[in-house]
Amino acid sequence: MFIPPSAWFTGFIPDLPTPFDAADTIDLKAFAALCERQVAAGVPALVVCETTGEAPTLSPAEQELVIRTAVDVACGRVRIIAGTVSNATGHAIELARRAEAAGADAIMSVVPAYNKPMQEGMLAHFRAVAGSVGLPVILHDVPSRTLRPLADETLLRLVESRQFVGLRDGSCDITRPMRLSRLLPVGFRLLSGDDVTSFGTIAGGGDGAISEIASIAPDLCRTIFSQVRQGRLQSACYLHKRLAPLIACLSRESPAALKYALSTLGLMSPATRLPIVPLETAAQAEVARAFAAIADEELIDSVGA
Repeated sequence: MFIPPSAWFTGFIPDLPTPFDAADTIDLKAFAALCERQVAAGVPALVVCETTGEAPTLSPAEQELVIRTAVDVACGRVRIIAGTVSNATGHAIELARRAEAAGADAIMSVVPAYNKPMQEGMLAHFRAVAGSVGLPVILHDVPSRTLRPLADETLLRLVESRQFVGLRDGSCDITRPMRLSRLLPVGFRLLSGDDVTSFGTIAGGGDGAISEIASIAPDLCRTIFSQVRQGRLQSACYLHKRLAPLIACLSRESPAALKYALSTLGLMSPATRLPIVPLETAAQAEVARAFAAIADEELIDSVGA
């Protein structure tokens, strides 16, 4: 029986980008440094090879290399959640098995994009992926990318198996935690799938967020989460609003904007893989203004710590 990961699948968990060098190969040194920075900040887990990691552009061997690198850097200090992003069930199973072999602590399985499966198809897909490994499975519902949402009824059927331990909810429905909390198994975690809805989701009873902004400012995100949990909503809301311009930049051009932001901090190259291209000059200036907007309160120092 799988014990829900109540202790570590909570709070702000960074969805890490995959750094590339000038030759379009993975910059493992930069990636290891990104991981170590997050571990030092005390995050509960790292998500790799998922949305921000440009997973569809990575070969299975590259994904395994990224996961192994994260596992080696973490060295048991934080959990590694590996994406298994594919709209072909057989390929998702291959990625899940590779992630398990590479030492991941859990996998994240997304609703298949483009195919537009019916709910029964989603159910069969997720059960097949889960059945191929011995790891906890975190579901990812992101209708803006997949066109078809994971219905509440389908989620409730899936969680009859305790192998399904959480949901990354990208539906932008901040009422979902309140609606489902009494129907889900004890310990099942509901996290926001994006930073735009993270505050509303957490304030409404959610357990955290899989976050891009946490890749930049993990300490500040931890403070926001802690203040919400302590009932200091006004203070937490204020800090989240201060981050809103930067969150908006990241949301519009993900992951190019995140990569550019991290490059301005000297942490990685802004290089992306086609069909994603690096951020244009005007958008770069917007990111710079978003940083400047929080510099007056020294929040930018927290970002660069």
